[in-house]
Amino acid sequence: MDEILAFSTVTELRNLIVSKKLSPVELTEGYLRRIDSLNPLINSYLTVMYDYAIGQAKQAEKAVMDKDSVLGPLHGIPISVKDLDAVRGIRTTFGSLVFQDYISKQDSIIIERIKNSGAIILGKTNTSEFGLLGHTENKLGDHCRNPWNLERTSGGSSGGAAAAVSAGLCVLAQGSDGGGSIRNPASFCGVYGLKPTQNRIPLLATSNRQETPNQFSQSGPISRSVEDAAILLEVMSGYDERDPRSIKDPVPDFINELNNSINHFKVGWCSKFGFSPVDNSVMDVIRNALLSIKSLVHTSDFIEINIEDHFSEFWQIFTANFYTKYSWLLSENKSDLTWYTIDALEYGAKVSGSEYSSALGKIDLLKHKFSLKFESYDLVLTPTMTVEAFPVGCPPTQINDEDINPFYGAFPFTFPINMIGFPAASIPCGFTKNGMPVGLQVIANIGEEGKILAFSRAFEKLNPWIQLRPTQIN
Repeated sequence: MDEILAFSTVTELRNLIVSKKLSPVELTEGYLRRIDSLNPLINSYLTVMYDYAIGQAKQAEKAVMDKDSVLGPLHGIPISVKDLDAVRGIRTTFGSLVFQDYISKQDSIIIERIKNSGAIILGKTNTSEFGLLGHTENKLGDHCRNPWNLERTSGGSSGGAAAAVSAGLCVLAQGSDGGGSIRNPASFCGVYGLKPTQNRIPLLATSNRQETPNQFSQSGPISRSVEDAAILLEVMSGYDERDPRSIKDPVPDFINELNNSINHFKVGWCSKFGFSPVDNSVMDVIRNALLSIKSLVHTSDFIEINIEDHFSEFWQIFTANFYTKYSWLLSENKSDLTWYTIDALEYGAKVSGSEYSSALGKIDLLKHKFSLKFESYDLVLTPTMTVEAFPVGCPPTQINDEDINPFYGAFPFTFPINMIGFPAASIPCGFTKNGMPVGLQVIANIGEEGKILAFSRAFEKLNPWIQLRPTQIN
């Protein structure tokens, strides 16, 4: 029964809870049992909130029995949150040994909204230190491992979130994406992950240190079903005065937009951005998926979006902002930091004002190039990742005998979308001959997450993946 419930959807579980056929306490206890059994293999959770989760489940059960209680959209649903977001009274490590004992005194805005939705937070999921790496390794313990093959990475930086959803260790998960950190692990772990339009979901800084701009990062949902992602996206979205950058427009009805017709959609397929080789085995899977798309939409064209390799500009802005906030770590805690955090801080310290300004100018040109494509197309599709999940700690240095940068060569399709702030999702679309999941990236224009969700839902019905479960952990 634990396994059956563990792989059920939000709607299925909530209907059982509301009809009093399933107790939130029993459901939460079942997930905690699975975490106890499987997390030692996967390392998807850094902190499991046993007492907190059971306490919340008991309150949820009491509310169900109270006829006057108004039940939220995630009432009684066990969820995980990434350990970059602070939960009041709970350890928040940011994936760093420096913060291994840090207890936050307040909730982030996202956590407030998740709590208000009635969800039960099971724990804090694993992440690379400060979300800086595309696979989940840090000094707090072992790598976060992929449920489809425990010798392989779950991706990053939301690797713990995607692994937990894939393994049935939560119903759905909150992640964040600053360069691909939702879409990357979603692709590697065979789940659905959506990065919303920039500033769709507000960010609350919970540190007393220097505040910095948030130009690239967005919180978003990771789930097994598209509908579950839409529910969590709607819960987290909306303006908050504590984040003046957050979008003031009313939150779209994402759940209703799931059912919109896509017969009139014009979809463009782009196999590379001009600088990105894709592993042949990954491309074979995606080509097969693309064949099915032709029956769903009005037009499906191959298009080119030739852009230069802008990772240096992305990294200049990202690391300069990071250095502004965390420069003190180099003098106070350097020995506790990972190699990649030290590299990021030292790189960010050297970024000049001229380089930063030039990088912002390149972003404007990049936005214009993509905007022109969306004058002709509703959506643009690309591979999410250039490779299947690689062995832990061993990012690829070559693809199809072509040298790539091991730091970002696996995700050249994701970070440019963070630079321009457009929404994008990764949809599971098949498996390589090694049995590893492959993701298809779906990109939309600013503010058009609804189109992504409608397309994803239609693709999900045509190519159902929710019933597929990793065999190594069941």
